[in-house]
Amino acid sequence: MIDYKVWLYLIAPAISRPEESSLPGENLRKLVELMARLRGPGGCPWDRAQDYDSVKGLMLEEAYEVVDAVTARDFDALEDELGDLLFQVVFYSQMAQEESRFTIDDVVERVHAKLVRRHPHVFGDVQAHTPEEALKSWNAVKTSEREASLKNSSCPVSLLDGISPVLPATLAAYELGGRVAEVGFDWARVEDLLDKVEEEVRELRKELKVAAPTVTSEPAGPAKGGIGAADRGLKVEEEIGDLMFSVANLARYVHRDPETCLRRANQKFERRFRALEQEALARGKKVHECSPEELEGFWEAVKTRERQ
Repeated sequence: MIDYKVWLYLIAPAISRPEESSLPGENLRKLVELMARLRGPGGCPWDRAQDYDSVKGLMLEEAYEVVDAVTARDFDALEDELGDLLFQVVFYSQMAQEESRFTIDDVVERVHAKLVRRHPHVFGDVQAHTPEEALKSWNAVKTSEREASLKNSSCPVSLLDGISPVLPATLAAYELGGRVAEVGFDWARVEDLLDKVEEEVRELRKELKVAAPTVTSEPAGPAKGGIGAADRGLKVEEEIGDLMFSVANLARYVHRDPETCLRRANQKFERRFRALEQEALARGKKVHECSPEELEGFWEAVKTRERQ
């Protein structure tokens, strides 16, 4: 089996080689033993009661907390959250070992072999001098792997095989756009993508005008052309989806993660609205007592203060 410290070097290449007295592999071994104790006889009743499904939410929560710490560049929190995420990996591996399915050693060995296989430009004869060439090499290996895994399947092989159905929608849009871009099915210029976004906005405006009763919560009735309000609502939903898909691929095109972009926007909005609430309180009011004009004034004041 692969030594644990090899895995740690792979996922954290910037870390210098530790002293022999503090090998990271030793610490990982202690964590694995701790997990076995928690799940073993006389261990923690809660940990013993968990199964593959009950831990899923914890895994997702820890992954998002890692992302939040990275976004905030809070390295103290990042150290803590990476540990929590690693514990979930150990948790799943322990449950699998109890059923004689695989062990943490198997997990480490498998990812090591995969990373070596997918880096022929490092460990093989393929040449890659730029990040773009390295990504092309990586994608070529992934494509051959997908084709090999589906060669005995009755379904035709697709470039889109293997995209997880449980990805957040923005990341799924990012991955879909990236996959088809591998074969040149992409916009030629960022300006073309911006035109596409504007086109989707125009189509959404058009549908919103037709579906006005639906989106204003007025009593539903037949819309023009014999199309029901429910159908118009679905059409509006479709156009919003098209717009969001285009924006997600705009982020991909300019080498940005759409999930991170939206998270930053959410955080900015929350920060500004909390400041707006304080602006209102400073004038002896709560936000629900303010007029729309007052709220807009507070909002602009907050934005101006931030810019300054």
